[in-house]
Amino acid sequence: YVFDYETPKTLVIPNIRVGCVFRFTQLLVVLYVVYVCVVQKAYQDTDSVISTVTTKVKGFAFTNTSDIGPHLWDVAEYVIPPQGDHSFFVLTNMVVTPEQTQSRCPELPNPSTTCVDDCDCIEGHSDPRGNIQTGLCENYSTTVKTCEVLSWCPHEVDTKLPRALMSAAENFTVLIKNSITYPKFRNILPHINSSYLKMCEFNRTSDPDCPIFRLKHIVAEAGEDFQDMAGGILGILIDWSCDLDWWAKKCFPKYSFRRLDNKHPVNNVAPGYNFFAKYYKKPDGEETRMLIKAFGIRFNVIVFGTCVWYLQGGKFAIVPTIVNLGAALSFLSLLPAVADWFMLTCMKKRDLYSKQK
Repeated sequence: YVFDYETPKTLVIPNIRVGCVFRFTQLLVVLYVVYVCVVQKAYQDTDSVISTVTTKVKGFAFTNTSDIGPHLWDVAEYVIPPQGDHSFFVLTNMVVTPEQTQSRCPELPNPSTTCVDDCDCIEGHSDPRGNIQTGLCENYSTTVKTCEVLSWCPHEVDTKLPRALMSAAENFTVLIKNSITYPKFRNILPHINSSYLKMCEFNRTSDPDCPIFRLKHIVAEAGEDFQDMAGGILGILIDWSCDLDWWAKKCFPKYSFRRLDNKHPVNNVAPGYNFFAKYYKKPDGEETRMLIKAFGIRFNVIVFGTCVWYLQGGKFAIVPTIVNLGAALSFLSLLPAVADWFMLTCMKKRDLYSKQK
């Protein structure tokens, strides 16, 4: 029987019910193939994409307070760090303690630093702020005595936080330079030149591709008020969902904005950036500093896709195309078995059909 050849017998069934079942199952397979190959793009090959982001903020702000007097703030002072990568912090409010020196002074009043006489203060003991007590009890005010400490004096007092001290910060602009690379396919670079950047500003309707954003517009699109955002965190989301079957010039990012932190005042723990200081030396060589407790808005630039810093891009490839078409043809080859099952199980003439088969 090794060299025998067998050929299947074809049986034509002129029955509407059997024909409808067969054509209906064929239609289901065709629709599945269209969905997988066209909608799900099963003909494409995918590759992980690497994204690079740099930010550059521009703007000036002027303040006039009793602590430091008239002061013009530039990028090096109100943006921390001055030039960021995937995030940057813009100073909006602050508590300034000028001309601090390393000396001795009464500690701020609290249950562990208040005293009646020198016996209540332990020399060499650290207070909650980490300052070293000298063992003396000094007058903090006319009614309160506290332990003297060796520290940066005078101490920072933040009982009254200024609101929107640097209100001009809402008109600052940030340039986000973002490029992505498909290692398997090609580099995707922003189609933007320097002359265009000099005249553009992001607008959802009129100029959605410009990478220059005004901070107040970012906050507004996130549904927040700039003046109330001190200590908040905003996400600038960049979506690189590109179809490389077309020209790479059609690959543009889509921008969206969202608040990332908990804005509830009760659950918002330790808002603000942190302390930073500027150090100076007097003519006599004594070191002084201006301590600044910064409050403001932190902006995180997130390029998202399959994970935080990667996304998926597709391009036509012959191997996945052949694999998926082969799978579709194998489904089509199973359709006669479905029609035979219906014919031999559900039809009145199933015995006749079975004898012929």
